[in-house]
Amino acid sequence: MDGDAFLTKDDFIFYTFGYEHPADRVFAFLKYIPSKKQQLFRIDCLTTRWKLGSLELIRPKSLYSPSNFRKYSEVFRGNFPYYLYYCPYRGKEVICPTRKSVKRVYTSRRRFQALLKKKDKNGMQSLTLELVDFLSNASGVSIDDFGVHGSIALGMETGQSDIDLVVYGAKNFRKLEATVNKLVAERALSYTPSNDANSTPHKQFKGKRFICNAVRKIDEINAAYGDCKYSVIAPVKFRCRVIGDGETMFRPAIYRIGNYQSMNSESNLPLSHTPNTVESMIGLYRNIATKDDEIEVSGVLERIEELRTGKTSFQVVVGSGSNENEYIRQVSMEDAR
Repeated sequence: MDGDAFLTKDDFIFYTFGYEHPADRVFAFLKYIPSKKQQLFRIDCLTTRWKLGSLELIRPKSLYSPSNFRKYSEVFRGNFPYYLYYCPYRGKEVICPTRKSVKRVYTSRRRFQALLKKKDKNGMQSLTLELVDFLSNASGVSIDDFGVHGSIALGMETGQSDIDLVVYGAKNFRKLEATVNKLVAERALSYTPSNDANSTPHKQFKGKRFICNAVRKIDEINAAYGDCKYSVIAPVKFRCRVIGDGETMFRPAIYRIGNYQSMNSESNLPLSHTPNTVESMIGLYRNIATKDDEIEVSGVLERIEELRTGKTSFQVVVGSGSNENEYIRQVSMEDAR
């Protein structure tokens, strides 16, 4: 499932991306690199070191940049080619490790259940369970529909770690979202401003920052690998209105849109090519706009062909890997004028 982590036989830690995968592989992004292999990667890394047992790990400063993706691909191609895969449905090479390369899997739900049963919990682990219990009771979302991501799921948490939670299901996420907003208004929780103008304020519980992301339930997974073929058309920049937000909390985040308005001559499209959806591959742009909001988008227009029916449609992808300057932004009233 999206966000589940896995350790490979080469001691890399990847995070699963999305829900559609080839039978013998997993679409994923690289998050942690063993420090002993740091010299292979010419990228900027955080100064923090993480420990998974005796294994020391480092983390790139930027997880999703196209330039880092190209550097990863170069390293993998020359040293670990089984982490790369040419996808015939997207017509490009992607990071997609073989299942045979996976040594251990850390699923969000199972890691949370293991944490519940753990007897000798440290302070971060106890605070995580206290937060989940608090949110579950306040929102009515069953504790069984929570999971943990990030360093806590891997058992690598420190006093500086965030609490990275998962809630399963769109309805549960919306209930939890409304509850958190109510608790902030009541000052039972707090917000702190984000350093990024496009992201939402950080939530805090007892002085500790926490994040809660949505993962689809099994019955919400409505597509399979190989259902569609995707063809790149061109970069576009435009404004539009969100007309459907039922899948904006997931990754990829899917915004149903209308009222397409190009912002440059290159983005003028024939009516037949007008996109129906914006799909963000970048987690930062999950759930940043709701129905009837106006948004500005920079991304890549793609043609989608449903292989079973031959039906075609168009979408815009943000986080295509081809351009550093792809984004989704809410349009303020002043911008709209």
